Amino acid sequence: MYLRVTEINRVIGSGMKKSINILAAVFLITVSTAAFADAEALYKDVCYACHDNSVSGAPKFKDKAAWAPRAAKGIDALVRTVITGKGGMPPMGGSPFTEAQIREVVKYMVNAAK
Repeated sequence: MYLRVTEINRVIGSGMKKSINILAAVFLITVSTAAFADAEALYKDVCYACHDNSVSGAPKFKDKAAWAPRAAKGIDALVRTVITGKGGMPPMGGSPFTEAQIREVVKYMVNAAK
């Protein structure tokens, strides 16, 4: 059975609410950290081959000037570009990654160039 957070809060007492909020915060931090670690591993698994050396016009990893105009387009646009491919980059970046994994890698790469 699916319960909304407000329904759960109504069912449990206020003493439990604090515990649940703390657990939720820890969970979100853990998931965010895991996603970052996974994104780095995925980058090192496939993306680095072109982005560490700017192969075929790929923006070099951590290069602020190269990434700034791309980042300005937004994460969604960058993810679509990876999925469809562009220039020397094949569709899906030549990877077996899911769209969600591609999104995490794109965010990782954009953030590294800030």
